[in-house]
Amino acid sequence: MQNNTEDIINPDSSEGILNEIIHSLSKSQKELSCKFFYDEHGSKLFEQISELEEYYLTRTEISILNNNIKHISGVVGEEALILELGSGSSRKIRILLDNFKSVAAYIPVDISRDFLLHSAGKLSKDYSDLQIIPVVADYTRPFTIPEFEIPYSKIVAYYPGSTIGNFTRDQAQYFLENIAGLCGTKSGLLIGIDLKKDSGILEKAYNDGKGITAEFNLNILKNMNSSFGTNFEINKWKHLAFYNEEHGRVEMHLQSLEEQSVRVNGTSILFKKDETIHTENSYKYSIEEFEEMIEAFYSLKNVWSDAGNKFAICYFEAK
Repeated sequence: MQNNTEDIINPDSSEGILNEIIHSLSKSQKELSCKFFYDEHGSKLFEQISELEEYYLTRTEISILNNNIKHISGVVGEEALILELGSGSSRKIRILLDNFKSVAAYIPVDISRDFLLHSAGKLSKDYSDLQIIPVVADYTRPFTIPEFEIPYSKIVAYYPGSTIGNFTRDQAQYFLENIAGLCGTKSGLLIGIDLKKDSGILEKAYNDGKGITAEFNLNILKNMNSSFGTNFEINKWKHLAFYNEEHGRVEMHLQSLEEQSVRVNGTSILFKKDETIHTENSYKYSIEEFEEMIEAFYSLKNVWSDAGNKFAICYFEAK
């Protein structure tokens, strides 16, 4: 097969994105979607977070992959088309590509165009016989798989890194139902899930000693300024992260250090001192909770976990 990293599918322009931001910042609990974290700098910061001692998720997931890759490869099967949602640096997909017996094609999907192209370009040099078709898209919204003439056994959506935890449970259910519909009956879903555990471990993971997670959180405001013309003063905000036991999630917020006003497309948004912008949730699940949530459209086939049951990689099949 010829390698191809030029078939970029650009997303439809989001005409209402500024209205979405204004609406989100006008709620009683102000919020910004975590998708705005991932400009090029935000994506690089997240890669740094994944290397932190406190952030167990990435190294645990990679360990599970390495320890079980032959079994995972056998379950996924040969000649699958791998659709990776939120491809990032493509570190984990390399483990799959290096160990799967055969892959029909690889379609990385990411909202950050520059970061996606950079990662896809590096992959194309190392996997010159693999068809690579990067798709620039907000995969949390409906998008289409590009048309191509490549034979494949099935589509397998790969969603690593416990990113599914960023959705509320209703949103996660709706999102995965859409992915099942997009990929079709008998398609696969290989997904990472951060499991419920001691709250102290969770809170350390989101409050690292080097302050990189805080920088990552604050970068969402920098992205607002550079991409959408807002006028957030970054030094007037601080990072806040804690585990919400009632909802089973880690919450990240940005807390206003003083009373202030921010302009968004001509609209003035007022913030009280100590008021927060809710930027991210990271829901934690038991396997049973997650399976029950999506059992209407996915069947659980396999689970791989670490010895401490901190993290799990699950394989589902669409009904």
